[in-house]
Amino acid sequence: MKLINKSEISGVLLQEVETVIERGSDHHTFELVAIRVEETGYRYCKEIKKTGSTDGMLRVQFHTVPDLCRALLQASCSTELLGDGRRSFQEFGYMVDCSRNAVPQIDTLKQLVKFLALMGYSYLGLYLEDTIEVEEEPYLGWMRGGYTKKEIEELVCFAEIFELEIRPYVQTLAHLNQITRYEQYQEFIDTDDILLVGDERTYRFLDRYLQSVSEAFSSKKINIGMDEAHMVGLGKYLDQHGFRNRMDIMLEHLERVVKICSKYGLLPQMWSDMFFRLAYGGKYYVEGERKRVKVKIPEGLELVYWDYYSTNEAHYEEMIEMHQSMTDRLCFASGAWKWTGFAAQNRYSEEVGRAALHACQHQQISDVVVTGWGDDGGEASVFSVLPALFADARVAYQDRIEESAFYSLTAMPVHVFLSADLSNFDDGLLDLCEKRRDKKQTALKGESQTRLDEKTQKPICRNNTGKFLLYNDPFLGTFDSVAAEIPPEYYRKAAEVLQSAIQEYGDSTFRYLLQTQEALCRLLHHKAKLGLEIRRAYADKNRKELQMIAEEQLPEIIDETEEFYRRFRIQWRSENKAFGFEVQTMRLGGLACRLREVQEEIRQCLKKEILYMEEIEAKALPFAYMEKYDMRTLVYNRWDHIVTPSVME
Repeated sequence: MKLINKSEISGVLLQEVETVIERGSDHHTFELVAIRVEETGYRYCKEIKKTGSTDGMLRVQFHTVPDLCRALLQASCSTELLGDGRRSFQEFGYMVDCSRNAVPQIDTLKQLVKFLALMGYSYLGLYLEDTIEVEEEPYLGWMRGGYTKKEIEELVCFAEIFELEIRPYVQTLAHLNQITRYEQYQEFIDTDDILLVGDERTYRFLDRYLQSVSEAFSSKKINIGMDEAHMVGLGKYLDQHGFRNRMDIMLEHLERVVKICSKYGLLPQMWSDMFFRLAYGGKYYVEGERKRVKVKIPEGLELVYWDYYSTNEAHYEEMIEMHQSMTDRLCFASGAWKWTGFAAQNRYSEEVGRAALHACQHQQISDVVVTGWGDDGGEASVFSVLPALFADARVAYQDRIEESAFYSLTAMPVHVFLSADLSNFDDGLLDLCEKRRDKKQTALKGESQTRLDEKTQKPICRNNTGKFLLYNDPFLGTFDSVAAEIPPEYYRKAAEVLQSAIQEYGDSTFRYLLQTQEALCRLLHHKAKLGLEIRRAYADKNRKELQMIAEEQLPEIIDETEEFYRRFRIQWRSENKAFGFEVQTMRLGGLACRLREVQEEIRQCLKKEILYMEEIEAKALPFAYMEKYDMRTLVYNRWDHIVTPSVME
């Protein structure tokens, strides 16, 4: 669809979305008449009447520019003459993690802003911790890729084209672990990564920190964190003041932080878990009637209830009601699962998002944010959760936007984009991708794109096999019992699906995501069960099999490890600043080195240079980091625990 602007809409805005809009299935040229109205959401009407160089008129009523952008996306992808979408939430945002080593480049964030606006999101949150430059704090974010004031201002200026707000998400109590290695900060650390409440050095630091944030961002809304500070008051604070009620300590600190926010004109919100735990006996997720301790929440402070672990709508409704008994200023944070390894969990994220957002609609929550955390290294692509964000926006607008709209955004059908999730075992998704590939079929109009294919009857998976099987040691075999449950041809088929997608959609901007995942699946096809194969051949005294593993299989796996590293590095440098990737180099380089060591030890054993392989002689035990687990839903994301039971500190 092509547009000739006949309204007061910014020409720059239309230029920015032009490529996406023209990729749609409607090929008319319309005069655009857009009018801003009070009602949230959008309505549009196509009037087909060829006049001169145009095929008619597109009339749009919209409340915000993101509403307008979504209307244009919907109109460009539909042959229907009428369309509408009513946004359920006054504010609807996405938060991207910029503090787990992967610090997105400003150009990456600009591209994300454009996608978010076209889907109808109204703000983008940047989770920063120490990754922002602060005057007089040279070691805050040093060699971590922290954003400068100029970079933030550049992003804010670009986002203004779409009237999309850029909001800071920071930490003012816990989670500042990267600064604790410096002595100057250790002096006012209570314990672990928690600041020392009541110490004036803490508040001088926070004053400079929040001043820098307020100067870089035009938004007055700020999330001050303060989550998961379970040990507050139990370190230096305990030594200095003795034991005190943690609620009193929290409230004293919060009062000081809110006062600093007020000084710089900031409107704070904070994660709700500390208040909720204090009010409900130490637990964050409770069911049924529970006695609540009265909690005094400072005036003007908004609480954010975060939850992305349930697919049960009733669970969210009950938890929202409990929060509402504490405060009438409540925001909800859902999650797009990109924090468990190299691939996202889009199908599970959609199930979570649907249940959570429906509960928010029923409970009339006005502000909803989807979070995209990056735990343990920020390995997944910034864009890996676009299908989940697309699905969540569909719920928020209740407009059942066409599947082809996702193609317009990415130049890739959603089922093809979803194949980038296949490194995490999901046989239902594999079936869906194979069927779509073989039959070239698209979804029915209005059909959910990431849900279970009804014909397979296979449940939604939520696991990160792509990470823990990659780093599972071939000799130690912590996860070997889990690897045994993976169908032997799963990763070969996944790699074939991805290779087919790369060939068919090579022009897409996101081809590199598929290439990274194809390299990983190809590697996992040969490595996932390597430890089991070595142990079996050794137990059977099968020298021929051990020789084949050492001279054929391991060289291939080492080459594939290096190819995955190369692809992953291209992906990282395409999206993120250089900082932080050295961690991946050490991890994957260490894996390659360990594989060579395994190869050499097998050779030595075959030559009888060593009498036996000590690790293989040790009794194999099943995975037991978690006593009860289901392979389909097993998430274990700590690299240092995956690679070895030995001490890493």
